[in-house]
Amino acid sequence: MRNKKYTNALFLVLIFALLITTISCKKENKSNTKDALTTSNLDSIVEKLYRPNFHFTPKANWMNDPNGMFYLNGKYHLYFQYYPDGNVWGPMHWGHAISKDMVTWEEQPIALYPDEIGLIFSGSAVVDKNNTSGFGKDGITPIVAIYTYHNMQGEKDGRLDFQTQAIAYSLDEGMTWTKYDKNPVIPNPGIKDFRDPKVIWDDSSNKWIMSLAAGNKIMFYSSLNLKDWKFESEFGEQLGAHGGVWECPDLFPMKVEGSDETKWVLIVSINPAGPNGGSAAQYFVGDFDGKSFTPNEKFLNQLQHHKAIWLDYGRDNYAGVTWSNIPESDGRRLFIGWMSNWDYARDVPTFKWRSSMTVARELKLIESNQSYYVQSLPVNEVYNYVEKEIEKDSVNPTELSALFNTAKINMAKLNLQFDLKNLKDANYSFILSNKEGDTLALGLDNENNEFYLDRTKSGKVNFSEKFAPHVSKVKVSEKLQNLKVQILLDKTSIEVFYNNGETVMTELFFPNQPLDTFSIHSDDKTFKIENLKIQEFKFK
Repeated sequence: MRNKKYTNALFLVLIFALLITTISCKKENKSNTKDALTTSNLDSIVEKLYRPNFHFTPKANWMNDPNGMFYLNGKYHLYFQYYPDGNVWGPMHWGHAISKDMVTWEEQPIALYPDEIGLIFSGSAVVDKNNTSGFGKDGITPIVAIYTYHNMQGEKDGRLDFQTQAIAYSLDEGMTWTKYDKNPVIPNPGIKDFRDPKVIWDDSSNKWIMSLAAGNKIMFYSSLNLKDWKFESEFGEQLGAHGGVWECPDLFPMKVEGSDETKWVLIVSINPAGPNGGSAAQYFVGDFDGKSFTPNEKFLNQLQHHKAIWLDYGRDNYAGVTWSNIPESDGRRLFIGWMSNWDYARDVPTFKWRSSMTVARELKLIESNQSYYVQSLPVNEVYNYVEKEIEKDSVNPTELSALFNTAKINMAKLNLQFDLKNLKDANYSFILSNKEGDTLALGLDNENNEFYLDRTKSGKVNFSEKFAPHVSKVKVSEKLQNLKVQILLDKTSIEVFYNNGETVMTELFFPNQPLDTFSIHSDDKTFKIENLKIQEFKFK
């Protein structure tokens, strides 16, 4: 959880919203204009234009990092950094939402409130099946949350020890919580940024392992009971991307796809210093022996060329972590991230609420080109909501717009997949636009070996000078002959998965009207689109 000094931007947002409404109503008669400027109408306009169809947002007010995620008895629990009294960052609580499929969510009452020790910053939660903590009673399995206390007075006084780690437990499957009466369980050793504990059970060492962000590195702790913690090692001070604070780590084992080999993946968020500015999440692949994380030699060679390997190269996937307690029968590693960026999160042109989460994703570990990569794709559950589908083996680019128009595809809830084959040294540009002239452009520049995503003309971009100062880009190691593309579009967000999620770009945009046209352009006049799949979801 990023400690941000916040200011109340309510007035500016209201003025901005009024301008939007005034412009949209300029053709209406004067008697209707006054009614159109009421708060309820403002909320309705912004809600209709910007509230996502299938990405989680709180009903109202501010949200950031996902926290405390676990699965139990058919339900996925998502907690999150939440400020219930405003739409900008404020004293942090844990909000709570529950889903049966990670797609549609039911928001719950606030789970954890600040107290005399401090604010409730980011952390994790585990299902303590063997009651190692002793919190379980009458055969009830306890859920234990591990979180950071942030003492605002300590920070104001200039102390270094204002962040400590604490626990709370639940005996009703995460609905209500009791804070441990001997908190904190890990005092601060004198590190200013000391936060975001992510805990897992390690079968090999038969103990709980905590990954904790500590300024420019990760510190690992172990415990047998979730109450008493022992420092084991630290990692990363000289590796990966720096230039910002390390946050929200997540360490877990993964089978390498198509093999019996197991490697450990360590996700580390950083702000700023992302690949395209501001917040982002990098990862490392290696081995963990119950005490220390050692990056793999192949992965280290890759780092020498790229300095950092990113889970998402867009600007709006931060602080993401994975769910705990996923059954072995499922076997997936499931992830969700905060879909925003600290560069402008508090300025985006929504009023009633701020921020959303990415679509839930399945992570896979693959070995390719003499190294290891984490693939990321939407969870399969999202496709259960497909209402309309068009499939074509081959399509001429000139037929695309007509195909979308004839089928009356609602692009505000869209999954689009296609392949491009036999590519040349050319630019392949995918254009999403509307009648207002808003344009979202992305694609592959095969001449300069890079993917790009351009939201500089996507609608409302002037609410922050940091929102769209440049085009986001990702270097490709070699020219591509074939390309597999998947695009998820949901009103104000685009999530692009190239080549089965080997490269991912997630970004927000705020069009003046919904996007309604899709086309592909290239200097290469011979290319065709193959394996086209257009899916419209049935969300309201």
